Amino acid sequence: MAPLTLHIGLLLFHEFQWLDAAGPVDYLHNHSHSMISRIGVAQSVVDKAPIIHWYYISSDLTPVQASSGPPQLPTHTYDDCPDLDYIIVPGPDPTVPLPKGCATFLQKRFAETKLKAILTVCTGSMAIAQAGILDGYHVCSNKWMLRIMAGAGGLNKKVTWIGDKRWHIDRKVWSAAGVTAGIDLAAEFARQHFAPEIVEVAKDISEYESNPAQPDPFARLLEGVDLA
Repeated sequence: MAPLTLHIGLLLFHEFQWLDAAGPVDYLHNHSHSMISRIGVAQSVVDKAPIIHWYYISSDLTPVQASSGPPQLPTHTYDDCPDLDYIIVPGPDPTVPLPKGCATFLQKRFAETKLKAILTVCTGSMAIAQAGILDGYHVCSNKWMLRIMAGAGGLNKKVTWIGDKRWHIDRKVWSAAGVTAGIDLAAEFARQHFAPEIVEVAKDISEYESNPAQPDPFARLLEGVDLA
């Protein structure tokens, strides 16, 4: 049987939180055939590893500066990005309008049956809520920013914002709360999509034990805050 092949895109926004992207991308890639085949495990395990192709997407091919770290080089634009199975969205400043063409790109891709899901991390959910694609969904986001945005009356009221979970899955929307919760979301994605042997190997490579969606120790940040 041919290994599972995935095409995953990462949206690059100006000053996005670097760990929002690097965490889940690196953790998921630790499950890939290119990684598993190099670490000395049995061939029967290697054969179960997925082939993952990555696409780094922006409005143009100009390097994008994250919140820290080196500039990130896009490989594709909204116009020339090929078909994707999944899109990962790290968190930028949620008060900044989406780049030109981004909302149209998201609306078009989200409506396609080829796209199986969007995975948002941190304020990425608040950012893409501007495109209307999260209307009617239950969604996690960064709790600190949820509190600020709720106080300022800036939350999209068509989205049901979740304040007491590290991650949540609602149909085609997989959402993580603040920063490191993106790795927990990636771990849940791996459990649901990859062979158990691959998941265990990737855990050992990463030396990471993921957190469940609940209880969420950071739910305290939104005590008394009305997200509706």
